[in-house]
Amino acid sequence: MKQLIQNTILLVVFFWLALPVLAKEMAPDILVKSTVDEVIAILKQDNGIKKGDKDRVLDLIETKILPHFNFNRMTRLAMGKNWTKVDPQQQKVLVDEFQTLLVRTYSNALTNYRDEMIEVMPLTTQADAKRTTVKTRVIQGRGREPVPIDYSMEKTDSGWKVYDVTVAGVSLVTNYRSSFNSEIRRTGVDGLIASLVKKNKSLEGQ
Repeated sequence: MKQLIQNTILLVVFFWLALPVLAKEMAPDILVKSTVDEVIAILKQDNGIKKGDKDRVLDLIETKILPHFNFNRMTRLAMGKNWTKVDPQQQKVLVDEFQTLLVRTYSNALTNYRDEMIEVMPLTTQADAKRTTVKTRVIQGRGREPVPIDYSMEKTDSGWKVYDVTVAGVSLVTNYRSSFNSEIRRTGVDGLIASLVKKNKSLEGQ
């Protein structure tokens, strides 16, 4: 299951690399759809990314993706009931390290893009909804089954934000909640933080 998440996580990044200036005024499905063509064009044309320029990839992610994800909420959801048991300083470190983990995972996966196509499903949520799920399918070609990727989003003052991603029926938040809870049971919150730091350093070196 972990490998599935790692192998498909690059597909998550497609929608958040080049959002228009008026993104916060757009419906979430239109927001997703409007980025697909531009993002795929960038991935196909950017020689630096295709050659694995890590600094270029990281800069792209940090400037274009991070503003559209609610990492604070994602971390709270991944921590579950353990979130209220940690002090504010630990909470901040956890959010920072979890964000770094996802960024490093994205950056290492992004260079593996191989001409996949994305289909965005029309949104059926009511116009005044505060939360919604944008459903997409990644068409892989070569006779392989499409990979469904759903984005759980919420409306905020600064636009729609992603707080969970479900790949082939597996929630990113739920997947990490299981591993976080297991680590906390074994080594406590400090042990979890240490394991995230170690994992981030290993990803940085790849």
